[in-house]
Amino acid sequence: MTVLLLLLAHLIADFWLQTDKMVKHKIKYLKQHCLHHLLTTGIALAIIWGHYYDFRNIVDYFMSPLLFICVSHLFIDLLKIKLVDSIKRDTNDSLKKLGFFLFDQLLHIVMLLSTCIIFFHMEVVALTTRILELFGTSHLDPINTFLLITIVFILATSVSGHIVKFIVGSLPSEFANFEGELTLKNQVIAAKEKAQPNMENSFTEEYHYFTYSTPLRSRGNLIGYIERLLVILLTVIGAYPSIAFIIAAKSIARFKQLDDRNWAEYFLLGTLSSIFLGLLLGLVAQKLIM
Repeated sequence: MTVLLLLLAHLIADFWLQTDKMVKHKIKYLKQHCLHHLLTTGIALAIIWGHYYDFRNIVDYFMSPLLFICVSHLFIDLLKIKLVDSIKRDTNDSLKKLGFFLFDQLLHIVMLLSTCIIFFHMEVVALTTRILELFGTSHLDPINTFLLITIVFILATSVSGHIVKFIVGSLPSEFANFEGELTLKNQVIAAKEKAQPNMENSFTEEYHYFTYSTPLRSRGNLIGYIERLLVILLTVIGAYPSIAFIIAAKSIARFKQLDDRNWAEYFLLGTLSSIFLGLLLGLVAQKLIM
């Protein structure tokens, strides 16, 4: 429970309590970001401290691990900001940011595991065995099951959403897809051969604009969340063919935009990335549940 609780606290602070504005201007909102982690990690450690140690020895089992996690998190975040700022703007910009993002999260997980080893005296072998038991045949108690389900939910929504954004490279707001159609009708009606022709010219211009504002991006994020959750559910119950209907439904909804090659490539890359992450998490959830 200790590892899962600390991991859940980290994910809540990093993804649920952090807005896009805070992520974009992390230095500006660094104090608020640290406060989120101090709050969530403090609650998690208080539960661990009371459950396993009966609120005894507050320095060793609460204050020291809290300080270790928050300071290490701050150091890792500052390192990531420095690395991201050093990236030159090129075509591989998003892929590099994705690499930094994954490496950043990996370092945070390592720090959480180190906390369990250093402050809660968990042996490396025992800790590894407990983690592997999650994918084994041992039955999980209701608390650990709830923690795992919540973690998978966050991974399927907010975390996967960030990964997909990095993979596709450009947010939908950067697309200004324009489709123009010009229709010309010329009808010449001659009343009489010798009379001056009465010409009626009818010009019709039809222009269709596809722009992506903040509300549309929000709906796009929500669609991605539901998509991945459905894929996880279908994977858990083994209904793999039904996943194809999700892709078909999205394709029908975006059928007109698919005429544009740039949009089609963006749509395909984003959809395949989202489906892949959903399948991956679904297989993990299937292994845990079954």
